Amino acid sequence: MPNIKPVSDLRNYAGVLSEVRENEPVYLTKNGRGCYAIVDMEYVETYDRMKAELEIYNKLLASEKRVEKEGWLSLEEVKRELGK
Repeated sequence: MPNIKPVSDLRNYAGVLSEVRENEPVYLTKNGRGCYAIVDMEYVETYDRMKAELEIYNKLLASEKRVEKEGWLSLEEVKRELGK
C-alpha cells in the first residue's frame, strides 16, 4: 500500500518541491547515494506507459522464440487453449 501523506506534512521541503518541473525530477540523496526522486505525474504516467510497452515487447519476443522452437499452433489448438 502506498505511503500517502498530505502536502502540509512536507512544508519544510517546500523549497525542494518548488524545484520540480515537468519531466525534470528532483533527486534526493541519503548518505551521498541516490535514494528518492520527486517527479510530476506526467513523468510517472510516461514511465508507466513505457514499462507496459516493454513488458508487451518482451512477451512478443518470448512468443517468437517459442514459435521458432515449437512451431505455430493450429486453429483447433488455439480454440482448445482458450476453452472455445
